[in-house]
Amino acid sequence: MPTTTPAPGLPAATTGGSLADRLAAQLRRAGAAEVRFAADLDELAALADAATGPVLVTGADLVAHTAVLRHLATSPVGPTVALVLTDPPDAGWVAVREERGQVVDAGPAERLAGEATGIFGGALRVGADDLPVLAAAARAVAAGTAPTVAGPAVDRLFAGLAGLGTLTFAHRVRLLVAHRVTDAAGLAAAAAAVAAVDEDRAELKLSVKERDDFFTTFFVSTWSPYVTKAAARIGLGPTAVTMISVAFAVAAALLFGVGGRPALVAGAVLLYLGFVLDCVDGQLARYTRHFSAWGGWLDTMADRAKEYLVYAGLGYGATQAGFRYGWALAIAAMTLQSVRHMTDTWYGVLHDEAARRPRPAAGATGGIGGKLNAASTRVQADTGSVSYWLKRTVVFPIGERWALIAVTVALFGPLVSLVAVLTWGVLAFAYTGALRTLRARWMWVPVLDTVDATLHRDDGPLARRLPVLRPMGPLTLAVVAALGSAALLVAALLAANGGDPGWLRWVLPVALLVLLVGGLGAGAAHNGPLDWLVPAALRAAEYLFAIAVGVVGGVPAWLVFGYVFVLTLHHYDLTARLEKRQAAPPLHPATLGWEGRSALLALAAIVGIAGIGMATLGTYLLVVFVGSVVLAWVVLPARAARATAGLVGAEGRSPG
Repeated sequence: MPTTTPAPGLPAATTGGSLADRLAAQLRRAGAAEVRFAADLDELAALADAATGPVLVTGADLVAHTAVLRHLATSPVGPTVALVLTDPPDAGWVAVREERGQVVDAGPAERLAGEATGIFGGALRVGADDLPVLAAAARAVAAGTAPTVAGPAVDRLFAGLAGLGTLTFAHRVRLLVAHRVTDAAGLAAAAAAVAAVDEDRAELKLSVKERDDFFTTFFVSTWSPYVTKAAARIGLGPTAVTMISVAFAVAAALLFGVGGRPALVAGAVLLYLGFVLDCVDGQLARYTRHFSAWGGWLDTMADRAKEYLVYAGLGYGATQAGFRYGWALAIAAMTLQSVRHMTDTWYGVLHDEAARRPRPAAGATGGIGGKLNAASTRVQADTGSVSYWLKRTVVFPIGERWALIAVTVALFGPLVSLVAVLTWGVLAFAYTGALRTLRARWMWVPVLDTVDATLHRDDGPLARRLPVLRPMGPLTLAVVAALGSAALLVAALLAANGGDPGWLRWVLPVALLVLLVGGLGAGAAHNGPLDWLVPAALRAAEYLFAIAVGVVGGVPAWLVFGYVFVLTLHHYDLTARLEKRQAAPPLHPATLGWEGRSALLALAAIVGIAGIGMATLGTYLLVVFVGSVVLAWVVLPARAARATAGLVGAEGRSPG
């Protein structure tokens, strides 16, 4: 909760004023600039109407560490967040059912019997955009026109808010203490439990993710909190740690390019330390509660940029060591990983959306997809088991990729490292792709219809003007485009291996037409069970086409790598903004769309200037990307701040 926003409280007569006063003091220490006691729900609705930022609403029966309130107020998971406890339900308390961190149902414990995952903790933070809904819920509950529960006012309010369909995320309490109390004995017991826990030590432990991957859990998080504590003491912020991590990765990439055993071992050590710092930046943000959309976006973008710069170092090092196709392996690794990330992002969106949908009827197994979903849920719940760690490791997460690169490059060199990354990456992609496809067919959630599909397809003016071929469906059309690009690339590689592939430039117009088939689905509804794969298929189509054009046009492999790298920055920008709930890049229309960029590359290759065309277009896209970043994160926020300050100043002037 920003310190500039009010935090109204709801007094509970059963606990007396002293607990309410204690909560008020804790709310101020948690960052509230103002604490107000609402006499009833109508008054709370008026306070919500007047608020201009997030509001923290609590009952007066909550005994908790101040850190619990601070964590709830600053939680980055979403605009509206509710405290969820595991206490046994008391009369009138709201029970909740949560999935993937979202409160998907809330109501009387009797109605949720057997399905409830916790109880409402008597406190919630409501985001600024949801304040009108909060006010409406408060008035409806006060008037008796909204379905709710017969209990404390804060529970009736939360049930009413949930009944209006407000997307609410769950905030669980771990290591710290929070209890709702109804009598003096409960109050004394809860206060004793709070006093028994070292709050700062618990917060430091909480900075580590509750669930992480095998390598990170056992080889990083065992000691990274000490680095986090030290960084906090010397005043380093998460962004500064992110940039130091980038510097370590760049240094590692340079050493991989230099080659020689000492340089490779030193690079491996720097890569590991850079990954530790990559974990520390998030831990530091959680420990200090310094979250921002900019920091989250930067962390995502830096992670991908670091990884691909390391691939570049490995590719250059393998080439310098005498392997002809070092850069080709680096390009393949980057392309594979980017397409994998696109499927990961949209599968996550699919799961989040599915969690908000009604559950299948009891007894409806959903065939193999439903059985796989149930099996996956069981394995995920069996934390620490062999099957749990195998499931988390086989998908080749970032920690395992970093570890594999560090070990293989130190022991065997860049070539073996790239081959290992590609081999495990292909197997992981096949495994996750097959299982996710089956599970997605069972869930049948059309996620692309819930967002701006044109934006996330990355369609340009040409694709938007193409006729719509609805019978085939957008995924089939995108896959046809990707297969066409793959066929062109295979033909180009075979021709290059046997001589000069330049004659294939006259085939490029046909290949471009096949690629543009993907644009025939731009205006169609993306409501099929597998249409969440469309963005990844279009990314694959564009990357493979660009690589093929590079081979046909005799473009240096390092330049092809650089061009695809710039494309990945553009596409990761889109997914990072989706994950951080940010608006589209300000200069997105200037990026020309996947089909426009591909057409320009094909034209350049046909006229014999593929290298110049790729370098020029790549530079242009990089300038647009940097311009969008500066506009989105510096210029536009500064303008908004000045406009707000000017509005406040104007309202403060006397007439005349």
